[in-house]
Amino acid sequence: MRIAIVSDAWRPQINGVVRTIETVAQILRGEGHDVEVFGPDRFRTLPCPTYPEIRLSLFPSSRLAHMLKLFAPDALHLVTEGPLGWAARRFCLGRGIPFTTAYHTRFPEYVHARIRLPVSWSYAFVRHFHAPSAAVLVVAQSIRDELAARGFRNLVPWSRGVDIAAFRPRPHRDTRERRPIWLYAGRVAIEKNIQAFLDLDLPGTKWVVGGGPQLEKLRRRYPSARFFGSVDTEELSARYAEADCFVFPSRTDTFGLVMVEALASGVPVAGYPVPGPLDVITDPRVGALDENLRAACLAALGRDPADCRRHAETFTWQSCAQQFLATLQPVPRGTWQPLKRRVLPDAAAS
Repeated sequence: MRIAIVSDAWRPQINGVVRTIETVAQILRGEGHDVEVFGPDRFRTLPCPTYPEIRLSLFPSSRLAHMLKLFAPDALHLVTEGPLGWAARRFCLGRGIPFTTAYHTRFPEYVHARIRLPVSWSYAFVRHFHAPSAAVLVVAQSIRDELAARGFRNLVPWSRGVDIAAFRPRPHRDTRERRPIWLYAGRVAIEKNIQAFLDLDLPGTKWVVGGGPQLEKLRRRYPSARFFGSVDTEELSARYAEADCFVFPSRTDTFGLVMVEALASGVPVAGYPVPGPLDVITDPRVGALDENLRAACLAALGRDPADCRRHAETFTWQSCAQQFLATLQPVPRGTWQPLKRRVLPDAAAS
């Protein structure tokens, strides 16, 4: 099957959305499917306001339509509600082509955190985007329930996985850092609520791994914490394994893949009892959730690394890929005729 995935989130971004797309595409290619990701790297872009690390495709409709016609996919999946997602949606609706979508990000809450736009306005915008979708893939049951209450339809579960070879327990190294080591990993942005973690009165040392628009501001404000910036998978794995507890202060995530990576590294998780953590920390032996984040941190400390690892192993990328494949909707026969499938051009100059 030839599968087109259209996503505004793509390399060189490093986040759970990109990691999910990359991993699913790799698995499906290994099973013989032809998977093509249409991301901002193929288009002229401009930096996203307030978050310049994210590139937004500039007037992508014509070029995207041309590329989709050349690729002539058997199924289309739209990942994000950005310029490329909307362009692909218009393309499909104008030609009667069914498509699936995914709800990866609590976009309304993110926008509200940045510019205070009413959440109800943003939800109306996002609901309109997903309304024609044959299946809206949503990772967490709590988020599916919330979206259903807001009028979203065709919601289907979509699990996540973890690379248990890359993220694994390792012996703690001799370090000058005072223990316990409390770790946050992920985007360093206002919607992640990292300040709530950094403000906690905790013994030991706080680590923050990841890049984003708040990095320099937080680095200046919290000189006693150690900030590593963006790192590759190998270093990220080492940081997880060195930590004593992973702290997830976000209240706006749909899931939080980093929590599963921490668990795979044998590290317990502390967070708030909100969607995301509630869907990952389903076993009290692998972490603690509390509206008092400090209490959650202290309660999670000392959990058995073997329990954490076993819990993480229940999240498999193979299952994630098969769920994705099962929801795809076939493009009607004859849609691309008399076009012939051709090799696609590489990325456009940005």
